[in-house]
Amino acid sequence: MKRAYFYDTSCGKIGLAEEDGAITNVFFGNTVSPKEFTQEETPLLKQAAAQLKEYLAGKRQKFDIFLCPRGTEFECQVWWALKEIPYGETKTYSEIAKALGRPGASRAVGRAVSQNPLSIFLPCHRVIGKDGSLTGYAGGLKMKKFLLELERINK
Repeated sequence: MKRAYFYDTSCGKIGLAEEDGAITNVFFGNTVSPKEFTQEETPLLKQAAAQLKEYLAGKRQKFDIFLCPRGTEFECQVWWALKEIPYGETKTYSEIAKALGRPGASRAVGRAVSQNPLSIFLPCHRVIGKDGSLTGYAGGLKMKKFLLELERINK
């Protein structure tokens, strides 16, 4: 059974979802979780929320909960590559494509990043444009800028 619960954080309301002992989704703001989720808090969601709040307070740099994003094989490769970007650092879409052995796949990487169901936990906010510009983010560019600044000052 899929369960989701929304938490008030220092960055506003953030929803977390889990299924079969793994965190599967993050929802920003007032978005409503998909109909296939039951609105219910679980011990795993509480644990994930506590870690998220520690991260947002600058007291945690890594998460140690089981994550299970669902997507295509390529999307999953990209999402796991996001986890390898060190705290407080950034990478470009082309750097991620090269790391995956697909140097010509920058746009495909960008599309996969935009579909990341586990923002913050799989840190797509650490991905920037080739020119150093901030690019889109599910939580909005203001949130992306906040997360990058948070990491830079707590590195």
